[in-house]
Amino acid sequence: MAKFDEPIERLIEYFRSLPGVGYKTAQRYAYSIIEGSEERAHNFAHAIIEVKNKIGICKKCGNYTDKEVCEICEKRDGKIICVVKEPKDILSMEKIKNYDGVYHVLFGLISPLNNKGPNDIKIKELLQRINELGTKEVIMATDPDVEGDATAMYISKLLKPMGIKVTRLAQGISMGSDLEYADEITLSKAMEGRVEI
Repeated sequence: MAKFDEPIERLIEYFRSLPGVGYKTAQRYAYSIIEGSEERAHNFAHAIIEVKNKIGICKKCGNYTDKEVCEICEKRDGKIICVVKEPKDILSMEKIKNYDGVYHVLFGLISPLNNKGPNDIKIKELLQRINELGTKEVIMATDPDVEGDATAMYISKLLKPMGIKVTRLAQGISMGSDLEYADEITLSKAMEGRVEI
């Protein structure tokens, strides 16, 4: 394989470090930067630095935001909380447009194989929010895999004695797939067909 000059090779390696980007794609991205204007390269670099400096975590739900509290938490009713694994899952769920509740990010799932127990994710914060908001229903929108199911069942067992309805997205999402890759029609059907657990 031909070697590029060091600055090009370094740029290719940075692009390769992104999820889902192989060597050929990273190479195309690097050429795009080289062949584009200097202004475009500066704007691209500035956008990366700006997002690192200005985007943080919503203190209520865990979503990415440039404020202390995200727009969803500010504007929506907390009677329904949709529980997701990570912030990017909120963007996936928002595609369906027929959900008007709030979210709660767990920042992981219960996974004994990875030494992650209930105390390693944001379950305690979820219980606190449910009490503060007077939540009536919790929708478990974790991935349909072993860890997602285990986490959903654990949270369900905690909430049932409190009289909280706990539902799980219907299985329109295939077992073992990631929520972020599901299309909006599949997610919409899964939301409509959610079942109590």
